[in-house]
Amino acid sequence: MTAMRPAAAGLSPLPRTAGRLTFGGVLRSELTKLRSLRSTYWTLAALIVICVGIGALFCFGQAQNLHSLHGAAYAREAAHAKQHAVAISLFGLLLGQLVIVVLGALTITSEHSTGMIRTSLASVPRRAMLYTAKAVVFTAVALVVGLVTSFASFFAGQAILSSEHVNAALSQPGVLRAVIGGGLFLAACGLLAYGIGAILRHTAGAITTSIALLFVVYILSGFLPSNWADHIDRWIPFNAGGAIWEQVSANRMFTPWTGFAVFCAYAAVALGAGLYLFRKRNA
Repeated sequence: MTAMRPAAAGLSPLPRTAGRLTFGGVLRSELTKLRSLRSTYWTLAALIVICVGIGALFCFGQAQNLHSLHGAAYAREAAHAKQHAVAISLFGLLLGQLVIVVLGALTITSEHSTGMIRTSLASVPRRAMLYTAKAVVFTAVALVVGLVTSFASFFAGQAILSSEHVNAALSQPGVLRAVIGGGLFLAACGLLAYGIGAILRHTAGAITTSIALLFVVYILSGFLPSNWADHIDRWIPFNAGGAIWEQVSANRMFTPWTGFAVFCAYAAVALGAGLYLFRKRNA
């Protein structure tokens, strides 16, 4: 039997509705994906607890040390603590960067490991749009949580340091920039891991590589000869990016915004290479 077409039967053809693919729609889809992962909440909660907890612990140790000193020794250590009060309270970012890279890598690699990337590409065949939407959603989440973490670490730490009157205030020169910079630094760390994840398409490999670049290289740089360190230290990813949340810049390092620009350049290279490979390789 031959199926009768609507036109042949004297009927009008059914109206055709086609949904138009928009960047806003892809953003909403990627936000839903990120929110639906339990690992997202655990990772962000761990980030806040680690950064605030370690910062408070270091501030408490500094306050206790000052409480045990007297005379000239107290005056010397108090001056040093007051000068670096912001960095002491934000010290947890040193480990917090290792937490945010996990989420940054998972944002792009989790779908590769499960094979769901094929479904995503079937729904959003424009690969650059999908890649960019994932990056934008992650950046927004990481920036908001990073700023909350940085401000919480600052206020908790300064409350502890105030017992010895060595705390800093947001109105002091460089303080607000340093606290906001802490949130920017965390977001940039996550984007670096996102780009590396797109390059490697392997969660463990992306996390390991990101940690090596941000943490291991920073530790190894401490073993460089002094004449090398003068020229290399400022280019170490952590040193360059960390300049933004230092209230006082070290002599050998970049200025805060210059250092952060260098760090963002590292992340941009990783993101660009990731986008290129994401568009060229099969799912």
